[in-house]
Amino acid sequence: MRVWPGRPYPLGATWDGAGVNFALFTEHATKVELCLFDSADTTQDSTRIILPEHTDQVWHAYLPDTEPGQLYGYRVHGPYDPAKGHRFNPNKIILDPYAKAIGRDVHWHDALFGYKVGDPGADLSFDERDNAAYAPLGFVVDDAFTWGDDRAPRTAWHKTVIYEVHVKGFTKRHPKIPEKQQGTYAGLASENGIQHLLDLGITAVELMPVHYHINDRHLVDKGMTNYWGYNTLGFFAPHLEYATEHSARKSVQEFKMMVRALHATGIEVILDVVYNHTAEGSPLGPTLSFRGIDNASYYRLAEDPRYYTDFTGCGNTLNMQHPRVLQLIMDSLRYWVTEMHVDGFRFDLASTLARELFEVNRLGAFFDIIHQDPILSQVKLIAEPWDVGPGGYQVGNFPVLWTEWNGKYRDVVRRFWKGDGDTVNEVATRLAGSSDLYQKSGRAPYASINFITCHDGFTLQDLVSYNDKHNEANGENNKDGTDDNNSWNCGAEGPTEDPAINALRERQKRNLIATMFFSQGVPMLLSGDELSHSQQGTNNAYCQDNEITWLNWELNDEQKKFLEFIKQVTRIHQTQPVFQRRRFFLGRAIRGSDIKDISWFGPDGTEMSDEAWGAGFVKCVGVRLAGDLIGDVDERGEKVCGETLLLLFNAHHESLPFIVPETKLEHHWERLLDTAIDSAELVAVQSAEPYPLQARSVVLLRTRLPEELGQTLSASQIEALRRDPPPPVPSIIGKV
Repeated sequence: MRVWPGRPYPLGATWDGAGVNFALFTEHATKVELCLFDSADTTQDSTRIILPEHTDQVWHAYLPDTEPGQLYGYRVHGPYDPAKGHRFNPNKIILDPYAKAIGRDVHWHDALFGYKVGDPGADLSFDERDNAAYAPLGFVVDDAFTWGDDRAPRTAWHKTVIYEVHVKGFTKRHPKIPEKQQGTYAGLASENGIQHLLDLGITAVELMPVHYHINDRHLVDKGMTNYWGYNTLGFFAPHLEYATEHSARKSVQEFKMMVRALHATGIEVILDVVYNHTAEGSPLGPTLSFRGIDNASYYRLAEDPRYYTDFTGCGNTLNMQHPRVLQLIMDSLRYWVTEMHVDGFRFDLASTLARELFEVNRLGAFFDIIHQDPILSQVKLIAEPWDVGPGGYQVGNFPVLWTEWNGKYRDVVRRFWKGDGDTVNEVATRLAGSSDLYQKSGRAPYASINFITCHDGFTLQDLVSYNDKHNEANGENNKDGTDDNNSWNCGAEGPTEDPAINALRERQKRNLIATMFFSQGVPMLLSGDELSHSQQGTNNAYCQDNEITWLNWELNDEQKKFLEFIKQVTRIHQTQPVFQRRRFFLGRAIRGSDIKDISWFGPDGTEMSDEAWGAGFVKCVGVRLAGDLIGDVDERGEKVCGETLLLLFNAHHESLPFIVPETKLEHHWERLLDTAIDSAELVAVQSAEPYPLQARSVVLLRTRLPEELGQTLSASQIEALRRDPPPPVPSIIGKV
């Protein structure tokens, strides 16, 4: 086989139409061998080529006789001295960190470990067994793909609605999707899959990790998998399992087809990415890639270099202080944007990426590079703004261009609706866009990704059905998962036949969803919440690749009603400009108007006083959003105006007559939604009259001209409802 010197850039295996260039960075290695495999079934590499050139710490060669489809790995020579941070072992085939596809998955065996498993010296020992039969292999790809007229939707942040979804779980049980496509990229992009997203008003899917990840050995031994996928080994390769055929070539092609199909309907693709650690785990983990290439460069080593500094809780932390590690991450991000056409990223444990030395530093090199990059600075950037290290909870502290999962929003909204009495002040701040977190850094309300639930924790159904976690299925004696859930089971733990409890749970779900979509910021819906999906009380379903996490599309009547409710709420969100503000509220009258852009009211119909805000027992509040005082313009420079809306929130366990504030003389109020009433009927409501605000409910009113109003709710009807409120079950359809 002919071997030419090749080039040190780009890193990885690059097909140029005539041959393949191989380039691997390693700072401390003494020799690198490129190992070629004839097939995924072979137990030994067929060809070993010593990379002849070493330029700027990159070993490289060009093979003019090699084509796409070639399977390969590396053997990297150097010192095996864990006490000094070096773990080279040339007996181990190593996966290229830049592999764009995976030609063979991991097959667990003791030979995959650089040390002798079970040896008294643990990782200080040296294992001489060859792992060629078990190691993951890279696959040389041809990047050619017919994108046609594919264009990034580039939905504005303030108009974005995110759907967090697991590629497999979304369609694995979908009865209208062909069995071969169930649980795949193709299933997500199928006509039925996309139509469901469009019906929900989704503008962006946030895919749980689709980078190549592996199943931890201890899970495999228990018959489980790392279902969530936060265990990355290949930052350039799509995960094999989500392709209709578990092949390297198909995984790349099908991922691109999925993106193209979603873009064609205006839906963006955001990837949940895990650059904070790798699947190699602690020093007692396997030698699969980074550890065997250059352990001391790729990982944050502790004061004793035998060990890792672990800010992730996963055994290791990537070394963001090393320029080649930063390059790896940036090259990976740019690849997914330019070659795979994705629209943004959600960074898992993003605080880890900001740790320059030890403390979290929002002006770290990672952010500097992102901000100056002409490609990455233009895509959607979402931070999970915490890690497990000291000072890792950084909600509100990320720089301009970044949005954040707002954990403070999640927590206080949950507490409010379960009845905690000291929350209304903070709830108001969160409803208005969390200016206390984002305004001081020059960001806008859409910096806040508002969510009630996400993959990590209870589903919405379980949030209102369980007081405590039930993670027994994970085999860890229910010790895993958080105990801080801010959940309320409404009177019974788990499923019940009690109609009153079930009705209350449905109302609480409606309250939580309505609150999220009627708040300033970007709403994020957890996939399956719209289907009332339950994980049987599991709040840490990371290893449950089964019906606990796969969505059930066979809905009963109550579940169908809730699905329709969410569609109603998302339509309101889409059509009401006051819910899509690009700027924070001023909180004062503008140009002499007697209606402020935002006003807060107590049940007596008067504006909230300082005393009312400070009262710990307040569980009811109203907020008026002035549609003619948005103070913004659209893409064409036209003034943005909408209807003035009034939101009434009552988290108290008793009904309250809420005096509806007056509006402009020429306008009247019309009810758009009441979570206590199972009806979509539009009903007129009189100003300065008491509205019968039911226990634990949300009401949304809008201003209308008299000729635009629907059925009028008369004063006598209001009085009758106040004297004899409806029962706490959704059985009053058509009565109001």
